[in-house]
Amino acid sequence: MFKTLEVDLGPRSYPIHIGPGLIDRPEILGSRIAGHQVMVVTNETVAPLYLDRVERALGAYRIARVVLLDGEAHKNTETWGRIIDELLDHRFARDCTLIALGGGVIGDIAGFAAACYQRGVAFIQIPTTLLAQVDSSVGGKTGVNHTLGKNMLGAFHQPRAVLADTDTLGTLPDRELAAGIAEVIKYGLIRDPTFFAWLEANLEKLRTRNTNALAYAIERSCRNKAEVVAADELEAGERALLNLGHTFAHAIETGTGYGAWLHGEAVGVGMCMAADLSARLGWLDTDSVRRIRSLIAVVGLPVSPPAEISPTRFRELMAMDKKVMDNRLRLVLLQDIGKALVTADFDHTKLDATLTASSGPCLYGSA
Repeated sequence: MFKTLEVDLGPRSYPIHIGPGLIDRPEILGSRIAGHQVMVVTNETVAPLYLDRVERALGAYRIARVVLLDGEAHKNTETWGRIIDELLDHRFARDCTLIALGGGVIGDIAGFAAACYQRGVAFIQIPTTLLAQVDSSVGGKTGVNHTLGKNMLGAFHQPRAVLADTDTLGTLPDRELAAGIAEVIKYGLIRDPTFFAWLEANLEKLRTRNTNALAYAIERSCRNKAEVVAADELEAGERALLNLGHTFAHAIETGTGYGAWLHGEAVGVGMCMAADLSARLGWLDTDSVRRIRSLIAVVGLPVSPPAEISPTRFRELMAMDKKVMDNRLRLVLLQDIGKALVTADFDHTKLDATLTASSGPCLYGSA
């Protein structure tokens, strides 16, 4: 049994299917494929687990496969170029379909290849990590990293479908599961306080992979994201709220070298730092800061950034963020649990205080 949500984008609308065993359902996968040529893009970790099953479900399509090295360190133009080379070598036409089978890195880079090849071809997301199922596979953001900044090269390119097979979470390492929960928590913080309270009460069920709890968290997260994307596909306004903690997080990922920290780990710290700054500005009460920090810590995620990134270096890295406009740093901050805003109008001495405090043992309002 599975559930289906819709990302409402008019003629480019697409379903998000959530449930067990979706990889083995040819009628679901086949109904969203364009043309007869299919390229499955995956990595060396996921391929032994699921690639053969996906290819069996594809049946009579002309199939090619690209198996990439695993990890954020390989999310770059060189790897993107390899996918393009394979498409050309196999003489894939404009009506082909790419399938992204893996986590967020695979989804982003395969989607970017689909966006660029012959000015745009179809692709389908089959996310196999919690983070990808609740966040990166939905919404059409694709791209690769640059040495100077994360996701600096990319395009908006919506998939034709998302198949979130919950069975794949059974093979997910605990560290990856925790990283995914960070993005789940984000939805509660930016727009869904009831969900945040549910997470506080049910976090242990998620950590122990309770099937019903995971399915509910994925569905609730995807529903939140689908509504935001439908209202603001190209991030002109509300969609920027989905980046809560991400400006701090991207600085951590770039500053430590891609792959040293998982994206969700950096986002967890970034949300703590955003909450800390929000409290210093007088927008968020200290009890809410405590609740946020406590929930992230209970997941098993770090709550303070790496000591090797100084406040000055943080500033330099944050200045490269995509939300910078007119040389003004914009941040997603909190006015309450469930109420976020994007703003450049804040006291930057308070940001300096957050960056300085973050290198110490605790943040504002924590015990």
